[in-house]
This record gives sequence, C-alpha cells and structure tokens, in this order.
Amino acid sequence: QVQLVESGGGSVQSGGSLRLSCAASGYTNRNYCMGWFRQVPGKEREWVASTHSDGTTYHADSVKGRFTSSLENAKRTLYLEMTSLLPEDTAIYYCAATDARLYGGSWEVLDRAEEYTYWGQGTQVTVSS
Repeated sequence: QVQLVESGGGSVQSGGSLRLSCAASGYTNRNYCMGWFRQVPGKEREWVASTHSDGTTYHADSVKGRFTSSLENAKRTLYLEMTSLLPEDTAIYYCAATDARLYGGSWEVLDRAEEYTYWGQGTQVTVSS
C-alpha cells in the first residue's frame, strides 16, 4: 500500500521561506514521478512542480525561480523548497505520485491532478502580508 506523508507547512510572512517534505512508502516501481499541487477553497488543484525518479524536475511558471522541487531517491522523499513567498502562495499543498511516462524520449510533464494515482493528506501553508 502506497502512503505519502507531507510535513513542513506553517505560517510565514511575505518574503519568507518554508520547506515541505513528502515521504513515500510502499512504492515499488523504479520509474516514477512525484508532484506538488496546491489548492485554495473554491478553486481547482493547481500543479506546482514535479520530479521524476531520475531527478528530472519541472516547475510551474508561477513558482519558477522561487520554488525548487527535489527528490532524495534513496529515502523516497520529495522536497519543496519555497522562498520569496507571497500571500497568493497561501494554500493547502499536496504531494502526489504516479508511474512516470516517456514522451518523445523525455519524461512527460505530468501537470494535471487526474494523472496522479496516490495523494498525501495535504499541509497548510499560510503567507501573511
């Protein structure tokens, strides 16, 4: 049984930093993708970043240059380093996992929630102005 457990959320002032972690257990496939999404009430879940098991990482334009997703493969742990946080970054952040897919010789960017099979419980990030 696959389990994803997020940690590291909290409250911070605008311009501050936070690091989220997502520990995965029970995932046995060698080629996998782990992603970060966020959601605010009344809106759809928004893709933030995704990292493949070989370290290939993609970030959404809205967080590029401020957030960094990385994977410690040996520990099956995904991180999201968030800097220069803005009030609009306030959301519940979720990590997710699924099998990786090749497209044209590269890992396909999996940026839709429905492409992911497993989800964590979410962690709240609140950024005050």
